[in-house]
Amino acid sequence: MSDEAAAAAHSPPAKELDPVVHAQARLRVMVALSALKEGDRLAFPQLQETLGITAGNLSVHLRKLEEAEYIEITKTHQGRTPTTLLCLTPRGRLALAEYTTAVEAVLSPTEEP
Repeated sequence: MSDEAAAAAHSPPAKELDPVVHAQARLRVMVALSALKEGDRLAFPQLQETLGITAGNLSVHLRKLEEAEYIEITKTHQGRTPTTLLCLTPRGRLALAEYTTAVEAVLSPTEEP
């Protein structure tokens, strides 16, 4: 067995990158929302402006993140104006932290014996 094969056989399996988070737009959403303090929310138009993507595209990605329970979407009114507020859930914060760790593992050189 070669040294590389032996190292691969003894190294723990690489953690898979979460496909829900891995899409560029969804990753950007999660990073933007992670900057909020616990309990704070961001309005849909502010997130859209921050990310520079269309409302329709953002809505599709938000739906996917909501289905995974990574974000919470609250529809309310400010006066007579409908408002959509967004925040990361604890599960979403954990998913982002795990994703970050997995990416760092992929990018880190393997240790040689």
